[in-house]
Formats: sequence, C-alpha cells, structure tokens
Amino acid sequence: MRLRWTVRFAALCSVMLLVSSSLLRAADDGEFKPMFNGKDLSGWTGDKDLWSFADGVVTGSTESKKLTHNSFLATEKPYKNFIIKAQFKLRNHNSGIQIRSKQFPDYVVKGYQSDMDEANTYTGALYEEGGRGILAKPAAGSKDKVKKGEWNDYLITVDGPHIKQEVNGFTTVDYTEKDEVKGAKEGIIALQLHAGAPMKVEYKDVMIKVLPDSK
Repeated sequence: MRLRWTVRFAALCSVMLLVSSSLLRAADDGEFKPMFNGKDLSGWTGDKDLWSFADGVVTGSTESKKLTHNSFLATEKPYKNFIIKAQFKLRNHNSGIQIRSKQFPDYVVKGYQSDMDEANTYTGALYEEGGRGILAKPAAGSKDKVKKGEWNDYLITVDGPHIKQEVNGFTTVDYTEKDEVKGAKEGIIALQLHAGAPMKVEYKDVMIKVLPDSK
C-alpha cells in the first residue's frame, strides 16, 4: 500500500513539474523581448554599408551611399502574430517597419509596412511595399501627435487579419485584412531605408511580444 502511494505521489509530482514548466514557458512567451542583442546586428540581415548599431541605437543612413532601390535590415526568422514597440527618429525622407514581409535579393523586402515620413503625412499609415500601396491612411489628427526630429513611440499589433498601429499612444490605423490571398499571415520584420535624397533613421528599444495563433 505504501509503495503504491509512493508511486502515485511521484507521478503527481512529475505532472506538477511539467505543468509548472509549461506555465513558465507561456509566461515567458507573453513578455516583451528585445529584438537586438544590445551589441550588434546579429539575427538581422542588411547592407553593412548602410546599417550600424551603437549605444543601443540602430542607425540606417544613405549619406555615404546612394540607393537605386529601397534597402532593408531584416530579421532572419519570420513572425506570425505579435506586438512590436519601438522608438524612432527620422531625418529627411521616408522609412518604416515592415511586418509579415518577404525577403528578396539585394536586401529588397516586400509586404506590409508601418509607414513614417519626415513631413508626417504618412507617419502611422499602413502601406504595402511592392504591392497594393496605401492600405489605410493615418486617422485624422495623427500628424499633430508626431514630434518632428525627436524620438517617437510606435506600437504595432498584428493578430490574425487585424493590424493596429499607434504613434505616441494615438491610434493611427485600425485595419482588418479582407483579402485572403494577398494578405500575408506570416513573414519577416524589417526596417527601411528609402531611395532618393540622403536620409538617416534611428531605432531604439525595439521589442516584440509573440502572440498565440488566432483561433
């Protein structure tokens, strides 16, 4: 009898340990994690003449290299459902954060883009790079929320067909994808440098929280 109880107790302990481990992993997955290692651009691919990392800041610049097409710094792994938060500062021209996108040769990326521009006409818009163009313009009042030449907060929630974008706490886009064919469900994340006039963009505190698959 005592032996049987001991075996049952041991089995119960094993189950509890497994449950605890699963809960810990779930809790860990539900936290924001840095997308950069704090030292360099490991885990990302891009033109080394254009991108650098120093003092916690990712910098992209075309001041010393003219672009013939938009160029991107992209993650090596894809993501499906997630929340990204980051701070950005833009000098001249246009940039953006690609989501659920696809990598092409010569650092070209196509797909959804959380847009930004120095004039703040498109900052907060949802754009499809190399595809359908503007999918959702920024909500009225968005331009007034952007601090020109200063650090701004971008919060991007991607969950199933739903994409929500916030700049400095203001919702600029609340979009639901209705095209089952063209609407990407998974892909890389990337940062953009735009062809044209020399420009510089900086990102810091780039964090991601992976969300469970949508039902």
